Amino acid sequence: MDYNSKKCSISSSVLILSLILATIIILLLCSWEPLIYKILFLQSKNHLSNTNYNSTLIEEKDELQIALEKASTANKTVIIAVVNKAYVESDEYPAMFDLFLEGFWAGEGTGPLVAHLLVVSMDQAAHERCEFRRLNCYRLKAASGDGGDDFAGEKVYMTEGFIEMMWQRTSFLLDVLNRGFSFIFTDTDVLWLRNPFPKLSNNETLDFQISTDNFNGNPTSKKNLINTGFYFIRSNNKTISLFQTWYDTRTNATGLKEQDVLVNLVRGGVLEKLGLKAKFLDTLYFSGFCKDSRDVKEVATVHANCCRSIKAKVADLKMVLRDWNTFKKNDKLNVIDSKNMTDNFRWSIHRSCIDSWHI
Repeated sequence: MDYNSKKCSISSSVLILSLILATIIILLLCSWEPLIYKILFLQSKNHLSNTNYNSTLIEEKDELQIALEKASTANKTVIIAVVNKAYVESDEYPAMFDLFLEGFWAGEGTGPLVAHLLVVSMDQAAHERCEFRRLNCYRLKAASGDGGDDFAGEKVYMTEGFIEMMWQRTSFLLDVLNRGFSFIFTDTDVLWLRNPFPKLSNNETLDFQISTDNFNGNPTSKKNLINTGFYFIRSNNKTISLFQTWYDTRTNATGLKEQDVLVNLVRGGVLEKLGLKAKFLDTLYFSGFCKDSRDVKEVATVHANCCRSIKAKVADLKMVLRDWNTFKKNDKLNVIDSKNMTDNFRWSIHRSCIDSWHI
């Protein structure tokens, strides 16, 4: 083979190899570009997925959860009161809600507890008043879910509206227990004259501690007439079951308020059935108009029970506050010795509430 032929053959081989290499590069580029896009797409998809997941977690913390966490103590305990327009507005000052809050101001060791008070409003007027007071507030919608003010007016004791509102309240409190929060429930016609927590048992095996209209001397006796206007309950499976049973029983309890239904359940053995331990509270510490505390130096709360109307409750609770402030003034001045002060102290007669039953 001469020199020119050899040169031509080499050139042809180089050209062929160049074409092959170019083809391979083109194929690689064509296959690599979609791969890059696939990787970027997957990364983007994962990012969006994580974002959506985090958003879901945030959305799951609804208004009630946020309100409970804000009011809660470190051990997930809150104080809950339920109000409606009739309790926050009045033709004359103070309204019931004003008087309730005044008790925290006048009481001993009660002021700091307001930070753990969650005020649950049954209507918009009550909610706005709560927010104006800069309290921890939650607006409870009516069972219809339309945001209406079904429970705005006064619900006179044992009327149909009163009974319906009490069951709505029970349903809400069941929801609180299901969220893992323990709580003291208090009606707003209860004056907190002292911090009640030291008067409650700190025995964690006790699931439920509830006030009574007339204490019979035995804190475990189911013959005590319980009052759902003040109680402390721990959140656990047993108490959740109790409240669920209590609420479910409403359909067979026409004409009975929720308190009567609970009394029947307790006396019917529901506590034993659920393995739930309860304590019935002494009126010495947790008193009311049904039974006054016999020792002003020990009393923690005063409940305007055995009373039919808000107007009568307010009138007589104002007298309780007057009695309390007089006692504190004399105690501070050491006008008389401690024993004589207790022996001589008398609560004012609850005249308006007595008369409320005859109107």
